[in-house]
Amino acid sequence: MVQSVRRFLVFQVFLLWQGGFLFYSAVVVPVGTDIHGAREQGLVTQEVTNWLNLAGAAWAAAFLWDVVATPDPNRLRRRVRWAGWLVCVALLAVLVGLHVELDKLVDSGGRRWFLIVHGAYLWISTAQWVLGLVLAWTTLRAWSTESVPRAADRSSG
Repeated sequence: MVQSVRRFLVFQVFLLWQGGFLFYSAVVVPVGTDIHGAREQGLVTQEVTNWLNLAGAAWAAAFLWDVVATPDPNRLRRRVRWAGWLVCVALLAVLVGLHVELDKLVDSGGRRWFLIVHGAYLWISTAQWVLGLVLAWTTLRAWSTESVPRAADRSSG
């Protein structure tokens, strides 16, 4: 039962984080920019990205639980999952720091520096999203090797 709950939580938080990022960047930002203009959409994004980063932190906690709890016999995949988690957490910390800087720049009007920092934020977010896909794949592979208790095993214990 704990295994199923763990997997469900990892899956749901991953969908929220990665799916939210993809839908927001691919659909909401362009539509919002067309309807409200870049400045107003930017103010919405300024708030929404805090929530996306929070979803990333929730995923990091759930994924850490899964990496620790999933006995994967494949050493390379286990290392990839650990390293991927560490890199995602580091990238999340960088994104939070860049977000703070972007908040300051919105108020100060430093347009050139804002565009540079914003570009870095976008590239780092995209790299984190791609890494998330790799981790989703390796997680599904690890789960496929994890033994699931059979009904006979549960009743005999």
